[in-house]
Amino acid sequence: MSDVAAISGSVPADASAGMSEEPGSGRDPAQAPDADAGSVQAPGTGSAQDPDRAAAPARSAWRDVPPLQVRRFAALALEEVPALAHDILREIRAEYPGLPVVLDDSGEPMALIGIRRALEGFVQQLATREGRPRYHPEVFQEFGRGEGLNGRSLDSLQAIYRLGVRLAWRRLAEIGQQTEIPPPAMYELAESGFEYLDGLVDQSVRGYAEAAARQAGERLRLQRKLMELLLSERRPDTSAASALGAENGLDERAARVGWQLPERVAVGVLLRPAREAVAPAVGEGVLLDMEAEQPRMVVPEPEAAGRPELLRRAMTGWSGAIGPPVPLADAAKSLRWAEAAVGLMERGLLPSGEVLYCTEHTEALVLLQPEELIEDLSRRCLAPLDHCGPAHGRRLAETLLAWLETRGGAPEVAARLGVHPQTVRYRLRQIRELWGDEVDDPDRRFELELVLRARRLRGGLGRA
Repeated sequence: MSDVAAISGSVPADASAGMSEEPGSGRDPAQAPDADAGSVQAPGTGSAQDPDRAAAPARSAWRDVPPLQVRRFAALALEEVPALAHDILREIRAEYPGLPVVLDDSGEPMALIGIRRALEGFVQQLATREGRPRYHPEVFQEFGRGEGLNGRSLDSLQAIYRLGVRLAWRRLAEIGQQTEIPPPAMYELAESGFEYLDGLVDQSVRGYAEAAARQAGERLRLQRKLMELLLSERRPDTSAASALGAENGLDERAARVGWQLPERVAVGVLLRPAREAVAPAVGEGVLLDMEAEQPRMVVPEPEAAGRPELLRRAMTGWSGAIGPPVPLADAAKSLRWAEAAVGLMERGLLPSGEVLYCTEHTEALVLLQPEELIEDLSRRCLAPLDHCGPAHGRRLAETLLAWLETRGGAPEVAARLGVHPQTVRYRLRQIRELWGDEVDDPDRRFELELVLRARRLRGGLGRA
């Protein structure tokens, strides 16, 4: 309760009205219902969720203390609050000298204000002995949020809470002796203090988790911005001193997410196995954008030893394509090839069900991607087959491709096609009749082989 201001820099105005709990409550903080966060069952009353306890309320030594004696105890404790708050803050600073000092508008340490309000609220509740004391959990959630946003763990905050409660209890015990509060009632007061501490920790953990989620979201946002800049066709110079300004430099944006600029990258495009699929564990260093309809990733130094195998294992259950390795400045080119490969996968022209590498499917990407150009060339080169029936034309095309690929005679072509050599000789004579001297021209043979390979990739020809 003493580290609020030092961490968050602010203390809500209603903190003093809500940060209290009556001793002897006997509540289990872990069982507090969310609908009544911060509410504590008063001593001597049954639980609304336990009819048996409601019928037989527990005895409370604190409630047996005469009201006049309780008011005297509370009055003396309130008189001690300013000095006690200073003592607690001094001890905390001595124990944790690295804690930041945040001042309010009047120049008073916010931590001191938080300690004082917490003590006042707790003591005032002792005097009123309301049936259902409440505190506002957002106060303590803010402390946890402050720790998370400043990159610290909750260990120091919990230790500070324990130190503050211990120091406060020491002074309250002295006042209890002075006002002759019975020991059983003081035991309940101590129990209530430590129960209250549990509540502080619980709410601070919630705030800490919220801050962690917020920071993770901010990092993902910055990472997406970095990827957008990296994959854009026209992006600023990688130098922080570029004409567009240091704040727009790729190097500075990379530094904000802790990403070291690599020499080479490969860009991947993924297809979700399911709409709510969990992001693949691609590991540190790989930029991943799951917000896009087709998630994208940037793999640094993709040719490094072990990197391909690590990615294959991480991408189990996913499908997609990883573009060719390129210099960092050409990342957009790798993205284009990956997108092209995914497009062919969706059309059934490349294997699906896994993440493939474009460098392992170069033929398909080169021959199938410029579809209009290949179709036009195919129409012109294979025009002689228009006069043949579909089945006969297909057999001639397969024989022509086998001959172009083997550069051998009838026996080699026949072995490749699984037919009799005499059948191949008959087909080759027909091919020469259809194309004439064109089959002897190297450029025409290259074009014929190119369009026939493209047709085979599309399933128009059988594989020899």
